[in-house]
Amino acid sequence: MTPALTLVRGDITRRSADAIVNAANSSLLGGGGVDGAIHRRGGPAILEDCRRLRASGYGKGLPTGQAVATTAGDLDARWVIHTVGPVFSAAEDRSALLASCYRESLRVADELGARTVAFPAISTGVYRWPMEDAARIAVGTVRNTPTAVDEVTFVLFDDRAHEAFARQLG
Repeated sequence: MTPALTLVRGDITRRSADAIVNAANSSLLGGGGVDGAIHRRGGPAILEDCRRLRASGYGKGLPTGQAVATTAGDLDARWVIHTVGPVFSAAEDRSALLASCYRESLRVADELGARTVAFPAISTGVYRWPMEDAARIAVGTVRNTPTAVDEVTFVLFDDRAHEAFARQLG
């Protein structure tokens, strides 16, 4: 089943959803951008869960394109799904890794039983993925990934991102 796709402009840390996707760095221990905002607003419970993950099967961190869930702490969600987007490279096509972030996040959401999922524009900040291409990959991947999730909301931080994703939704 294809989930309903919606767009909102705003702060993903203020979004209510079963699961909020974090554009994490591989350490899982917080960082800048969306990652830092989720850790700050979600509080110490998210970091504690991430440390447990690092102490178990993710001692070297979460690989690019993969996803894993933790508690959402103080966020208005049940879970945070952490995924590590690729750094953009004009010399190498890494789009399959970016698509994998969305597919793997939906797979984890299905395992959790999440019905609503909020995504940021993964890899478009410090990882420099061009917004139009990121929107094309994100929307296309979510549309073409079988999932039990009922609704996916792309929570976009600024007008430029919102407009790029709106063009992809048609």
